[in-house]
Amino acid sequence: MKEIIPVESIVRKIIFLRSEKVLLDRDLAELYGVETKQLKRAVRRNIDRFPPDFMFELTKEEHDSLRYQFGTLKRGVHSKYLPMAFTEQGVAMLSSVLNSNRAIDVNIAIMRAFVQLRKMISSHADLERKITALEKKYDEQFKVVFEAIRALMSPSEKPRKKIGFQVKEPKARYGKKGKKNQ
Repeated sequence: MKEIIPVESIVRKIIFLRSEKVLLDRDLAELYGVETKQLKRAVRRNIDRFPPDFMFELTKEEHDSLRYQFGTLKRGVHSKYLPMAFTEQGVAMLSSVLNSNRAIDVNIAIMRAFVQLRKMISSHADLERKITALEKKYDEQFKVVFEAIRALMSPSEKPRKKIGFQVKEPKARYGKKGKKNQ
């Protein structure tokens, strides 16, 4: 059976929000091949199937934070309503709400993506435990090696580069307050 969507492309869309792995409504709508408003309408018609641990609406602050991460939004292209975030269980519930063959195929691919992500996270934790055990076993002569391995495992904490340019001159004053009496 040919995969309808590569698992890797789904994994890239999964984000961590409120200590949960979630997919946003716009990404799910794209995967299912429907408009975001159609997906939201179907969810709202069946809201009893989506308790807070299956689906939640983002707060304004969370939405603004995501907007800054993904770039500015064009007027009229993006929804003026706050996005919905679906956990793994919420995505599974969507297959019963969006009743189509594509929805079933996409849900299978999404479930595989969540499983793959879980495996990657657990293997990272296993590696951490094994290194700690090796550190305890060997003496100081390998300390440098273990420090180098830990440095490679930890995410880099480089400061983010600023995008755009900065004006280094005083702001121009416009309007009545800026004009001198003539």
